Amino acid sequence: MQPNERGHYPIPPLSVELGLWQGSYLNNPEQLWLRWWDLDGNLLLVGKEEAQLQRLRAEQAEHKAAQLAARLREMGIDPDTID
Repeated sequence: MQPNERGHYPIPPLSVELGLWQGSYLNNPEQLWLRWWDLDGNLLLVGKEEAQLQRLRAEQAEHKAAQLAARLREMGIDPDTID
């Protein structure tokens, strides 16, 4: 079996690749880890990583909503009364 251009080993029946990833994983020191990737080369996240990503996205969305509400108020529109 030969690695692809990313150095990963594709497993087409499972639609995944297996490859090495450098980083800190599950609160362990930074090192090389064997990780799963999708066939497009995107790292498949474990539960904690996914939760952290969702938390970050929610915080960004809340910040953007607050900015938009402030902008509406500057324009004389009360965002709490918009249907």
